[in-house]
Amino acid sequence: MRRGCARRSTGRSPTGPPRWPRDMRGWHRVDAVSEVGRIEVGLFDLDLSHDVLACCHEWLDVDERARAARFRHDRDRDRFVARRGQLRERLAQSVGEAPRAVRIAIDARGKPFLLDHPGLHFSVSHSHGQALCAVAVDAAVGCDLEWRNPDLACRAVAARLFAPPETTALANLTEAQWVEGFFNCWTRKEAYVKALGLGLSYPLDAFAVSVAPGEPATLIDAQPGWSLASFEPAPGYQAALVTGTR
Repeated sequence: MRRGCARRSTGRSPTGPPRWPRDMRGWHRVDAVSEVGRIEVGLFDLDLSHDVLACCHEWLDVDERARAARFRHDRDRDRFVARRGQLRERLAQSVGEAPRAVRIAIDARGKPFLLDHPGLHFSVSHSHGQALCAVAVDAAVGCDLEWRNPDLACRAVAARLFAPPETTALANLTEAQWVEGFFNCWTRKEAYVKALGLGLSYPLDAFAVSVAPGEPATLIDAQPGWSLASFEPAPGYQAALVTGTR
């Protein structure tokens, strides 16, 4: 059974939208990832029941509802609503506000942040019906989640975007290791760029990460003060988390 509330009865409050199940939260605090601040990581199912999806929609602000309405396909719209709603529910726990009251903004480089709580940082990534979110206190954070689809582990992409040490390391892998090595590289690089908060302006070949399956996750030629963790949050998924100070 997948995490989340799609498989559970939500019930209804007598005066409002469906009550959020008390045991829906798939959050796990990540210890020893960084010595800076407190970090929690959660994986959520984006294919929710109708009642829970309605609850998520109730929590969205005007801009988020407008974004949801622009999706052409129902599944894409519903997953967006599920992702934003569950993000709001989790952030609301941290700041002691109602989910609808949490004010999320986007900076000039596209990184989301909390308008009223500058000390709380978060990062979100989604892939193949799942969403990963990391929340950190007094520490910058970036996360990335990818479904390990062999069709997307493209050698041409690696040659174009990855740093020379990474392409060399990938070339030394066996065919059986290639897909995992590719997604090790991709998720670790994406998580680092997200933590930096520089968006697409920061080239992926400006730094390197370790890629070989079974070897420690390492940032190579990166800025000092950052910690990297790599993990499999669910079967078939690869994820990375980077934390530190900007």
